[in-house]
Amino acid sequence: MDKQNQSDKLLIKGHQYDGIQEFDNPTPLWWHLIWLFTMVFSVVYFFLSLESPWFVHQTDRLAAAQLAETARLFGALGDLQADEATLVSLMQDEKWMDFGASIFQMHCTSCHAADGGGGIGPNLTDDNYINVTSITDIHTIIVDGANNGAMPAWGNRMHPKEAVLLSSYVASLRGNNSNRKAPEGEIIAPWPAAEEGG
Repeated sequence: MDKQNQSDKLLIKGHQYDGIQEFDNPTPLWWHLIWLFTMVFSVVYFFLSLESPWFVHQTDRLAAAQLAETARLFGALGDLQADEATLVSLMQDEKWMDFGASIFQMHCTSCHAADGGGGIGPNLTDDNYINVTSITDIHTIIVDGANNGAMPAWGNRMHPKEAVLLSSYVASLRGNNSNRKAPEGEIIAPWPAAEEGG
């Protein structure tokens, strides 16, 4: 009995509260082993998730989801041509203009500013254009580029339907008249009006 009391005294930290004594019992070995395993596993998992072919990275999942959603959306568009009637018609569709705006924000703002008012590139919100005489020229410039690469060619970097939607969105910026950059080029005729019911 005295031996038991002696061992208990060694386990007591030497203070108590409200009649409760605190024992300094060691953490069980299995608890330490679990903690050690989780630490080692987290390091291994981190490096495997960066480069291993067995892991699908979050950015890959996002890209796949975006591709699937784009395919779904583009399926609703059917055969989309970069002709005058199509570009003008798309300008009236708020959903597709929002989509075009997202493409513009992703690829074009570094040169043309978020509002299209120009920076390195020309102002897209006034009536003056450098390489454009008709609305379809916008698509040609987006796809093929212009000014010896000053305007890069995007035809091989985006889906053909994205290029059409972006062309229509850029055309819709005309008339917003941002004063960010002075007009360049020549004043051209207004875009054609949308067909009734189109």
